[in-house]
Amino acid sequence: MMQIALSIMGLLFAAFIGVVVVARFKLKNMPPVADHEKVITLTDKNFAVQTKNRVVLVDFWAAWCGPCKMMAPVLNHVAEELTDNRFVGKVNVEEQKALAQKFGIRSIPTLILFKNGKEVNRFVGVKSKDYLLQQIEKV
Repeated sequence: MMQIALSIMGLLFAAFIGVVVVARFKLKNMPPVADHEKVITLTDKNFAVQTKNRVVLVDFWAAWCGPCKMMAPVLNHVAEELTDNRFVGKVNVEEQKALAQKFGIRSIPTLILFKNGKEVNRFVGVKSKDYLLQQIEKV
C-alpha cells in the first residue's frame, strides 16, 4: 500500500515538473509584444525630461524575462487608458544598466511610479491592469 502511494506521488511530482518545464519553455520563447504608441522608451539621456512634471509608470524589463513579456500587453492597455499627463515608460535594463543601478533594480519586472521625477511607489512582479490604474489614480 505504501509503495503504491509513493509511486503515485512520484508520478504526480514528475508530471508537475514536466508542466513547469513546458510552461517555462513556452514563456521564454513567446514572441515580444510591440509597445503601444503611447509607451515612452526611456534612456539615460531622456529619463529626467520624460518624467518631469508628469506621472509616469516606469517598467524596468529585459527581453529574456518571461514575466516581463507577460506584462507587455498589460502595460499597453494601461497606456491606452491614461490621460491628463500620465504615461507609461519602459527601461530595458540590459541596454540602460546605469538607470537600473540608479534605481536599485534587483529583480524584473519592477514597476516604479514617478510623479514629477520622484519615486512615489514601487511594484515588483506581474500586476493587473486594474491594480496599476488604481495605483496611478492615487497619485
